[in-house]
Amino acid sequence: MTNQVRPENSPAIGFALPELTTLCIVLSGQWLLRSQLPPVALVAEQLDSHKELQSVSFDSSGITVWDTGLLVFLSRLQKLCTERNLTVDRSNLPEGVRTLLNLAAAVPDADRTSVDDRHAGILKHIGNFTLQSGTGFVQGLKFTGDAVLSFIRLIRGKAQFRTVDLFLIIEQTGPNALPVVSLVSFLVGLILAYMGAAQLERVGAEIYIADLVAIGMVREIAALMTGIIMAGRTGAAFAAEIGTMNVNEEIDAFKILGISVIDFLVMPRILALVLMIPLLTLYSGLVGILAGMTVAVLVFDFSMYEYYQQTIRALELKQFGVGLFKGTVYGIVVALSGCLRGLQCGRSALAVGQATTSAVVTSIIYIVVTASALTIVFYKLDI
Repeated sequence: MTNQVRPENSPAIGFALPELTTLCIVLSGQWLLRSQLPPVALVAEQLDSHKELQSVSFDSSGITVWDTGLLVFLSRLQKLCTERNLTVDRSNLPEGVRTLLNLAAAVPDADRTSVDDRHAGILKHIGNFTLQSGTGFVQGLKFTGDAVLSFIRLIRGKAQFRTVDLFLIIEQTGPNALPVVSLVSFLVGLILAYMGAAQLERVGAEIYIADLVAIGMVREIAALMTGIIMAGRTGAAFAAEIGTMNVNEEIDAFKILGISVIDFLVMPRILALVLMIPLLTLYSGLVGILAGMTVAVLVFDFSMYEYYQQTIRALELKQFGVGLFKGTVYGIVVALSGCLRGLQCGRSALAVGQATTSAVVTSIIYIVVTASALTIVFYKLDI
C-alpha cells in the first residue's frame, strides 16, 4: 500500500527574522521527492526584499518525514546563497540531512571541471601545472623532514609505533612479494640473455652472456625492477590504507589523541621497505642470473659450471653494494610517496582512487629520476 501525501502535510516553507541580518527558513510537512516542492524563488524574493541579510538559518522542527526531495531543495538553496555571498547555517537541520550534504560537497563536480578544462588555454594548463608542482614539491620536502625527525625519535627510543605493526608490514612487503618478484626477475633475465646473445654471437663471444646478465641484473636491473614492482604493489597499498583511514577520520582521531601520524603510520612502513627491498633486490638479481644460465645451458650448450665460473669472475663486491644501495633508496622513495599521497587523500572514495594512482605514478617517476642521478654519480666516482 502506497502512502499518499495529504495536502495538509505537503512541504511548506515560512520565514522569520530572528535577527536583522539573519533570515530563518521554517520547514514543515512531508518533504518527499514525489511531492510538489516549494520553489526556491520564494526564498529569492525574501532575500531581495531584505538587502541587509548576511546569513540564512533553518527551523526544521515541523518536518514530519523527508527524503531526497529535501536535499534537492537545500542544494538549490545553497547555490542561491553562494551566488549572493550569504552564509548558510545548517546546524538546525536533521543530522542525516547534514551528513548527506557534507558528503555531496566532498565530491568535486567532475562534469563542470571537464568543461572548464576544455575551454582553458594551454598557457593556463601550464601555469596550473607549475603552481601545483611547486606546492607539491614544498609539501614533499616538509613531509620528508617530518620523516627524518621521526627517525631521530626512533633512534632515541621515543617514536610512537607498535612493533607488531612493523612485523605485519614486513610480512606484507617482503615474503608476500616473492612470487611477483620471482616471475618478473626471471623473465627479465631471459630477455636480457637473449638480447645479449643476439649481439655477442656475431663476434663469437657468447660466453660473455654471463657477464652481461650478472652485472646488469645485480647492479641495475634487479633494483630498478624491484622498485617498480613495489611501487605498483606496496606503494599503492600504503596510499589506499592511509587514504581510507583519512576518509574514516581515523587520522583526525590520532591527532586528537596526541599520537604522531608520522611515527605511528609512516615510520613502520619506511622501515619495512628499507629492510625488505635490499633482500628482494639481492633475490631478484640471483633469479635473473639463473634465468641467464637457463638460456646459456639450454640454447647455447654451455655447461652450468662454465657459466658459474664466468659469473664469479665478472661480479665484484662493489656491484652488489651499488645494487643494494639503489634498492634501498628506491624503497625509501616508494614508502614516502605512498604515505604522502595517502595523507593528502580527500574524504571520498574517488579521492582514495586518485591518491592510489598518484602514489604509483609519483613513485615510478622518482625512481627513474633517482636511478639516472645515481648512475651518473657512480660513473663519475668510478664505482
